[in-house]
This record gives sequence, structure tokens and C-alpha cells, in this order.
Amino acid sequence: MKYKKEKLVLAGIVIIFLLLHSTPHLALRTHVFISGYPGAALTSGIIEDDYHNKADSKKFARLNGKAYTLTDPPIEKATEGLLRNYLVRKFGFLYFAEYYGET
Repeated sequence: MKYKKEKLVLAGIVIIFLLLHSTPHLALRTHVFISGYPGAALTSGIIEDDYHNKADSKKFARLNGKAYTLTDPPIEKATEGLLRNYLVRKFGFLYFAEYYGET
């Protein structure tokens, strides 16, 4: 019986992980949430970053990614900089986000 509960919990965790990485926007919100900014993750709007997508189009094509910008970005506590731009990459059918910076 205990083994059955463990399998159900593990299956639930896998399903939640798959759901949170099923779209670029959810992957970005998940990354921002886990980075310690739950408010920004839940309330900020997300738009495609046309500037970086055009300027780095060859690099992004190679990485299978696209740049996104948060409309109401969180402020990093250490540097007081805005965490605005993110790169969302696709691996198979899952998406993963990482901070791209103000480059």
C-alpha cells in the first residue's frame, strides 16, 4: 500500500513538471517563481522581445529559442537591476527559461 502512494506522488510530480514546462509562458513564469519572485511570476505580462529575436536570430535558431520580456519585471535585490529579458528554449516538447540579461 505504501508503494502505491509513492507511485501516485511521483506521478503527480511528473505531471506537474510537464504542465509547468508545456508552453513558453508557463516555463518563463515557473523560472521567475522559482528564482524567488512569485509576485512578478503571477502578475507580470509577457511579450516577445522583437529586438533580441531579430538581433540574435542566428544564435536563437541554433539554440532553438526565443527571447521574451516581462512587462512588469522583478527587481534583483543585490544590484537593483530589472530582470526583464529571458531566453526560452525548446527541448523536445518541453520549454525551459533562463535569464538573458540586458545585452
